[in-house]
Amino acid sequence: MNISENEGKEDVPSKGVLQNIDIDPMVDVPSSSNENVLTGTNNIVRRRAGFHGNVPSGTGKVEARGGGGGGGGLKGLHFLNIKGKESEAWKPMEKRFHQYAVEDRLSRDDFGTCIGMGGRESKEFAGQLFDALCRRRKLCAADGITIVELRLFWEDLTSEDTESRLQIFFDMCDKNGDGKLSEDEVMEVIILSASTNKLANLKDQAATYAALIMEELDPDHLGYIEMWQLETLLREMVMVETEAKPKISKRTQTLAKAMIPRRYRNPMSKFTSTTIELVYENWRKIWIIGLWLAVNVGLFTWKYRQYQKNSLYKIMGRCLCFAKGAAETLKFNMALILIPVCRRGLTALRSTFLSNLIPFDDNINFHKLIALGITVGTGIHGIVHLACDFPRLISCPHDRFMDIAGPYFKYKQPSYMDLVKSIPGITGIIFVVIMAFSFTLALNSLRRSINLPGPLKNWIGFNTFWYSHQLLALAYILFIIHGFFLIFQDLWYKKTTWMYVSVPVLLYASERLVTIFREFSHPVCVIKAITYTGNVLALYMTKPPGFKYESGMYLFLKCPDLSNFEWHPFSITSAPGDEYLSVHIRALGDWTTELRNIFSKVSSQVQTTQTTRKGSLVRIETRVRPKTYDPVEDFDKLEEFDPKQPVYPRIVLKGPFGAPAQNYTKYDILLLIGLGIGATPFISVAKDIINHISKKYAEGPESGGHVRRRSSLGKLLSGDHVEVNTKTPERAYFYWLTREQGSFEWFKGVMDDIAECDQHRVIEMHTYLTSVYEEGDARSALITMVQRLQHAKNGVDVVSQSRIRTHFSRPNWRKVFSDLAAAHQSSRIGVFYCGTPVLIKTLKNLCLEFSLNSSTRFQFHKENF
Repeated sequence: MNISENEGKEDVPSKGVLQNIDIDPMVDVPSSSNENVLTGTNNIVRRRAGFHGNVPSGTGKVEARGGGGGGGGLKGLHFLNIKGKESEAWKPMEKRFHQYAVEDRLSRDDFGTCIGMGGRESKEFAGQLFDALCRRRKLCAADGITIVELRLFWEDLTSEDTESRLQIFFDMCDKNGDGKLSEDEVMEVIILSASTNKLANLKDQAATYAALIMEELDPDHLGYIEMWQLETLLREMVMVETEAKPKISKRTQTLAKAMIPRRYRNPMSKFTSTTIELVYENWRKIWIIGLWLAVNVGLFTWKYRQYQKNSLYKIMGRCLCFAKGAAETLKFNMALILIPVCRRGLTALRSTFLSNLIPFDDNINFHKLIALGITVGTGIHGIVHLACDFPRLISCPHDRFMDIAGPYFKYKQPSYMDLVKSIPGITGIIFVVIMAFSFTLALNSLRRSINLPGPLKNWIGFNTFWYSHQLLALAYILFIIHGFFLIFQDLWYKKTTWMYVSVPVLLYASERLVTIFREFSHPVCVIKAITYTGNVLALYMTKPPGFKYESGMYLFLKCPDLSNFEWHPFSITSAPGDEYLSVHIRALGDWTTELRNIFSKVSSQVQTTQTTRKGSLVRIETRVRPKTYDPVEDFDKLEEFDPKQPVYPRIVLKGPFGAPAQNYTKYDILLLIGLGIGATPFISVAKDIINHISKKYAEGPESGGHVRRRSSLGKLLSGDHVEVNTKTPERAYFYWLTREQGSFEWFKGVMDDIAECDQHRVIEMHTYLTSVYEEGDARSALITMVQRLQHAKNGVDVVSQSRIRTHFSRPNWRKVFSDLAAAHQSSRIGVFYCGTPVLIKTLKNLCLEFSLNSSTRFQFHKENF
């Protein structure tokens, strides 16, 4: 730290920046034989020559002096997250004081809520902060504090002097006020911080981490540490973090902006170019939806004009034309709606030139759009018939009716109920009821918002969607009957309903039959099951014959022991080159929870179960004899099992099916973003990239940046050795976000596998625990300190127990995109996201913004989650 270069500068503190501390030069002290030294680094804490002469013994305080050279180390430490002006931030606190105060005094219990530290987890932390501030101001606040005293507390917490805020943090830890922190006091603060941030595992190991801090900060074994030592550690941590970050010069950023095309510089041309860019990005969706709309309008218009020339037009007028036009679009849409759910066919078409013309990734959205078209067509057709056509028929003068419509009704004018009770009337009404029932229960908002008690809960969610959709088979039968027994049409070849739906129905039925056939001809053996305490079940299975897939694809699983009809989709987490097939299943709904419980029950009954504990992570790993075990063929794969042991539940799968992530090879750089279990599609992608990059390095530089890859994955797995040069992304950035520390228990294995296999540092992993307060927040300051100490000394993260360090709070996505745009200029970056819809809009907007404002092109893809 060079203090001299700031001499002579004006002592003007800036907001939120710690004033420089005048300290003596730091000198390294040789470690004794019994002192631990951090592996690969120098000891974080070094003695200050003559420091104790400047700080009175036992006070634990450091004199703050002018200058700003090294003050950036602690500028992030804060208690309150203030946005905007501080004067404006005080107003809501003052309002909350009057809301919670009793007789103009605010109690200790309500202090946290008043200053914005609401929530059950932060209540104890806020109470300790309250006590520290009272000791600092020498107040007796047994009956609470006044508005004036709260204002003083506010000024202390928001002081621009970071040294003052550090002193408050130290006072929180130093409960007896002697200016020294004992190991027990450090442990209490770690427990408090762990509870505030919902880190149960860290709380259980608080004693270990307190000893780690004392080991580093108390090399003389005095049994206590002082404030200057705590400050030194915090400052050193920030310095290490700053040095570890890649530095992008202003010149590089300016150059990146200078490479922006001319058409994006002028506001008017930028608007035009932005619109063109949006059209270019979505042109496949636009032309498909445009074609669909054009066909519907064309069919409606054609049928409308046809019935304008019909003699029945004289009785029913335009009502008949509207009803028949809507019926024609309904036939078309009832046929078309089956195509997007023919997954095997769509997966096969993905590998053809049609993938450049048709947006296969949006098949489900298109399926929903067609369903909307069916709803509109059914509504128009039914309402016009019931409210207009039927009344005009029964009210038509008898002679006129007999002349025009008599032959269709055997020369007997019907009543309204006669028309309703006819075959078209009855089938039409039942058809509408079934469709309304199925469509309503398929709405995501309805399935997620209804919460029924007890056993009725099983009827809401996926079960309602699945079983209600099975009724659509009956709806198609009724639809064909309704179209065959038309009242105003006798010629069979003009009854076109069956002509519309026959081919799509046969295609869809053939897919279902293929699934049933493969279920019995290609059984799957579960080799290994791992039940994690984070409500995740990992299944490792043998590959069925002919099962060929690419990274990013998914499959459907069924467990006959639970249900013979329910199929659930899961991303494949094994790489295509692996000898096994794996999926990771999060227990969220009733089916997945029951599946996990079944495997957990088997695991508890088996003596070969291995309970693995590394740090605070626990998993139950079980190998048992599967139901389809063959002692001759599967001996080498599944080892020897005791025939008396319990067996795994039977698992059946169908697939694989295409997904957006399998197109990752089109890009130079990848940005993979997964929320919770949404990381599963990218696990296989990351493994596959590592495998291909390793092959590239093994082949040598003559490969020219391309990987020798088979012409298709099917040929690769079938033994065909035809090879072509296929481009592979040069680098991938993998961001994984979760709110629960327990999720690391299943993802830890993934991180360790990637770190171990990624010898060339192709995959850059970033894990975020969003339940922990951001770095710099006083509620997580000690956790950050412990985390970096543990990682520097042992190379293991305290949260995940892996080699990859966990970040706290949420990523700054704008900074992520900015860094990528500056580091990979003139590159095509594929942004793949799988998770809840909360981030979709943000990521899409950032992709568009940075594509326009830099030479880098970002293209967004989202998985159906």
